Amino acid sequence: MAYLMQNNRLTVLLANEQDGWHQTVRGLLEPQGVRTVSVRSGPEVLDVLGDQDIHVAVLDAQMPQLGGMQVVKIMHQRGKSPPAILLSEHPTNQLMQEALSLQIFSVLSKPVDFNLLLDSLARVVRRHYEGRWPM
Repeated sequence: MAYLMQNNRLTVLLANEQDGWHQTVRGLLEPQGVRTVSVRSGPEVLDVLGDQDIHVAVLDAQMPQLGGMQVVKIMHQRGKSPPAILLSEHPTNQLMQEALSLQIFSVLSKPVDFNLLLDSLARVVRRHYEGRWPM
């Protein structure tokens, strides 16, 4: 997968409170030319979205102070809402329906299958940024 196109890089926000998870995902994405920004809480997600150009947000459903769904609602209200992938330990039907209503791109079960995460990211890029980063 080549995400790099000229000097413009895909930037993925990783929001999860587990340090080891961040290191693993960065290790998968950065060699592919993807820039990652790591945060550990919902308020940090909102701060980063106010300061940086984020193309995809990977959000844990359960984060300190604000969970992933709450963050997506606020992102929509602020008009700064990159495509989101939600990670959930218990993806219930209710959570899936709410995610659909919030236009969350996909919901993945935890522990995360990193091949599924990479596939979801590739689908986000094809759907929302077609032609910008070759897949």
